[in-house]
Amino acid sequence: MTQQSTSSIHARTSSVQDLPRTAERLSDDILLPAETVKIRGEAREFAERVLAPRAAELNSAEESAEAFPYDIVRDMTDADLFAIPFRSDVGGRDLEYPMLAAATVLEELAYYAPGVASALYDGQIMLVGGTLDAAPNHIRAEFLPRLIHGEIVGSFATSEPDASTDLTADAMRTTAVAVPGGYRLTGHKRWITNACAADIVTVLCVVDGAQAMLLVDMHAEGVTVGEPDRKMGNRLQLTSDIEFTHVFVPDNHVIAEPGRGLAAALKSLSMGRTGVAAMGVGMGQCAFDHAAAHLRRRSAFGSKLGAFQHWQFRFAEHAIALETARSLYQKAARKSDTTDASEPEAAMAKVTGSRVAVDIARDAIQVHGGYGFVRRLSADGHINHLESIWRDSKIGEIYEGANEVQLWSIARLALGRDITG
Repeated sequence: MTQQSTSSIHARTSSVQDLPRTAERLSDDILLPAETVKIRGEAREFAERVLAPRAAELNSAEESAEAFPYDIVRDMTDADLFAIPFRSDVGGRDLEYPMLAAATVLEELAYYAPGVASALYDGQIMLVGGTLDAAPNHIRAEFLPRLIHGEIVGSFATSEPDASTDLTADAMRTTAVAVPGGYRLTGHKRWITNACAADIVTVLCVVDGAQAMLLVDMHAEGVTVGEPDRKMGNRLQLTSDIEFTHVFVPDNHVIAEPGRGLAAALKSLSMGRTGVAAMGVGMGQCAFDHAAAHLRRRSAFGSKLGAFQHWQFRFAEHAIALETARSLYQKAARKSDTTDASEPEAAMAKVTGSRVAVDIARDAIQVHGGYGFVRRLSADGHINHLESIWRDSKIGEIYEGANEVQLWSIARLALGRDITG
């Protein structure tokens, strides 16, 4: 893309930056700690300055290794956003409520660029960073500061071609065999975020029937990374297959010993579910704001669209759903900060936040009619932000634990495992 064409896209999408925020009338941070309110301000300023002008480019770029946004990694590092969830001994901000702050950042980033939020913050900081934060001290002290300072890119590898939601040892095929000084790792991982750019990867594998979590150097002999997948949406969240062929992993790179690997993975994924919920709220809020602006602006049959009671009631329901989803992710995050556990609220938040994004995006497109269905209007070059929100929102109902599994986990608590299995 030439500089001239990039500039013209930025100019045509300036309305995204000027979109009125209905949350200022419908939501209130009154129950949030002052530090979290401050972090929201920092994250919003960053998103408006860095992401909003590039929203069309970021949300529609085709997947390729060259598309990985190293420049935004540097911008996030400069803004000290990566430091938010961590303690000061590794370069973090030492907040009282770090998970709550990090989830709030994700909401603000996803408002403009869900792929950036998912790849660079949820994947890089919540999943990889969360796993490293719980690793043995020598691993935590060496790698977490490098991640926070943007010196390395990380990946979190649990899913396989035939094992994703089901991560039991029986379902997994990636194995490690003990050898002098460490392990030899062999297997195939799929849907691995940032793999094409990663320097390290945390890998869930099976050792003698028990699961372990290993830290693997992505530049080691025997590591092969496939081309990024071509996905329907969330395109800037680059995912690729990783093939491990007898890769040597030294003993001092064991994050979780055999028998403790699944617990380590699930703890990080629980934090990730809260992040998915927050991103869903960000996408849903943006779609809501687009719809509200159009309902106030567009007329049909002599009346503003917003004068029709159907749309009034529909978006009043969406406003309630948005506030419910926001409250749930905030509760799950705060519970994680105060009790070191976030379930079942994280599961509830993930289902609600991902669902609200899909539901509001669908109705926002319907409100806009043909203007909602177009990607780019040739007559004036207008880029439709709703088109990418619709594509990006769907994955929230699928990844980091499909919503059906989250519902099952909630039902198990409600009814008992003796009934649900």
